[in-house]
Amino acid sequence: MYVRQLELVDFRNYPRVAVDLEQGPCVFVGRNGQGKTNLVEALGYVATLGSHRVATDAPLVRVGAQRAVVRTAVVQDARELLIELSIEPGKANKARLGRSPVTRMRDVLGALRMVLFAPEDLALVRGDPSERRRYLDELLTLRQPRFAGVRADYDRVLKQRNALLRTSYLAKRGGGSRGDLSTLDVWDVHLAKYGAELLAGRLELVAALVPLVAKAYDAVSAGRGSAQLSYSASWTDDGSVAPLSVQNLEERLREALQASRASEVERGTTLVGPHRDDLTLTLGDVPAKGYASHGESWSYALALRLAAYDLLRSEGIEPVLALDDVFAELDAGRRERLAELVSDSSQTLVTCAVEADVPAALRGTRYEVGNGEVRRVG
Repeated sequence: MYVRQLELVDFRNYPRVAVDLEQGPCVFVGRNGQGKTNLVEALGYVATLGSHRVATDAPLVRVGAQRAVVRTAVVQDARELLIELSIEPGKANKARLGRSPVTRMRDVLGALRMVLFAPEDLALVRGDPSERRRYLDELLTLRQPRFAGVRADYDRVLKQRNALLRTSYLAKRGGGSRGDLSTLDVWDVHLAKYGAELLAGRLELVAALVPLVAKAYDAVSAGRGSAQLSYSASWTDDGSVAPLSVQNLEERLREALQASRASEVERGTTLVGPHRDDLTLTLGDVPAKGYASHGESWSYALALRLAAYDLLRSEGIEPVLALDDVFAELDAGRRERLAELVSDSSQTLVTCAVEADVPAALRGTRYEVGNGEVRRVG
């Protein structure tokens, strides 16, 4: 898979720009603040329907414009597919596949598979559990796009259940009664159903990632440490949960919801479910978060992305790889080892302020980025 062309209209700092891309390494060079990251961010949005930099769509639209448009032509197995997204903050976004409109935005997921590594990925190691949950769920959807629907259903039920609990909590706090909470039983059934599907997918994914993360960390760090990861469920006594059938996981979630009912009513929020879980990262015998050095944290973040890349490739999916301004953050040894690991990628998109930071193995087609323009120069 590779991106043949990217066109942006009113996306970030670009009034309009069209870039023809090549297979192999494509290097975008330019001073900071010129829009290099905006190019890979746009492709990342096509792949995941989200930005790796911001939580909402509004910053993606150029100041003064009403909407942003991202068009990209993706080639896989000699067949080209045109994908078009219209990002309209405050309204429903729209999408087209092959010039035909789709009924749901998530129907475009899977049309472009992409693994993006950026400086923000340091939060995978040092940040909150939400960063690691997002990593798992985005990769889960890249592998099996149907999980986008599972995630949407789970989020919808969670929102409704939280609203009921919150209303009861505020009423009680105001001196009234807690009101009718009988429908919580219904929401428990739905939350356990969709939560079990999401949980089963995450557990299977983590099991597949364990050896790949260990291998990638060993390669990036040149054998300096052992990286391990495990799934941590917030609603079990010890955080562990065995890879069970969806039906068994659903039953366990229902039991946990019942057991925590009093606490949830008291606090006005849902305390049980995969929305509160975490991915535990360890180096040797200690947690990576809080113990890993800066260099070790970068190596771990790289290992997580490389493991995702290797997993997709092993399953017959050849993703586009994007390395957004990461070489400036790495020492010479890590740069060369990373380049060696990805040099055979179908397409690698690299952004940098200084071309000399990019290892020779990844210096392919070169583009200069500046003043709202992208110009091929080599």
